[in-house]
Amino acid sequence: MGRVNKTLVSEFILLGLSSIPDVEVLVFMIFLLIYVTTLAGNILIIAVIHRDANLHTAMYYFISNLSFLDCCSSTVTVPKMLVNLLAEKKTISFSSCMIQLYFFASLVSIECLLLAAMAYDRYIAICHPLQYSSIMDQRACSWLAAGLWVGGHIYSSVHVILMSRLSFCSSKEIQHFFCDIPPLLKLSCSDTFINILVIFTLGGFLGFRSLLTKFVSYTFIIITILNIKSSEGRSKAFSTCASHLIVVMIFYASLLFTYFRPTTNNSFYVDRFVSVVYTILTPMVNPMIYSLRNTEMKKAVKKTIVRIQSAIMQTWI
Repeated sequence: MGRVNKTLVSEFILLGLSSIPDVEVLVFMIFLLIYVTTLAGNILIIAVIHRDANLHTAMYYFISNLSFLDCCSSTVTVPKMLVNLLAEKKTISFSSCMIQLYFFASLVSIECLLLAAMAYDRYIAICHPLQYSSIMDQRACSWLAAGLWVGGHIYSSVHVILMSRLSFCSSKEIQHFFCDIPPLLKLSCSDTFINILVIFTLGGFLGFRSLLTKFVSYTFIIITILNIKSSEGRSKAFSTCASHLIVVMIFYASLLFTYFRPTTNNSFYVDRFVSVVYTILTPMVNPMIYSLRNTEMKKAVKKTIVRIQSAIMQTWI
């Protein structure tokens, strides 16, 4: 019997977003600004929800979880990308690559499940408002969030175990700016049938179940909203769901394009562009979507900013 892990490479080369030095510096500045904005925006959302007692509900609890996920997912991919933009040797060790893949896959799957939980939360709030506080209480939300995190880590563990058993014996160049499943499978000289099968079965099952939850939830939500007699009531009910729908559409469009489509030789630049959208841009935009589309959130953010400004003024006086 041969060795289970036949990997012959100790490190990979991440080709990144650009190989032109002048362009790399510009790209570094742009994505550093995006990364700082992402962290600042999401940390602000978490702080606002934590400090404001009016936002201690299930919906905002899940929004704070989403903001925490966005901070984590950006941190998993962006810092290494920024370092490689300025480094001559754009390498990542095999173990670091597997660790990055593990956390990235777990965070993506957790976000997929979390968006389904948020859709169910909106369904209960709009379709069964009298039972909302009893169904979506703190205990239920905590257990649900814990289940999402455990499920996401189990899902990523399967992919990393299967990936670590593959052979990488020729090219070491990963046509991406981080370690993701599709570019690593392209690089392997082993039979990747099992890996691909798991993507379409386990990944498809997870994605289909969460997508079905969102579809069923919003079907009942739309029916309920249409039955509301007053236009003001319909507008208020829809405004609580609009932010979530925008986030879901962006997330699933880029996810389905990346993992559930046939690969081509000319998809290198398209893949990197789509990856930038859902790994870097979406975490930055999510806080803006939720704060700009939500009246309660906008009021709470303004209060927090005023408090911060007052605290800064007092320290200077």
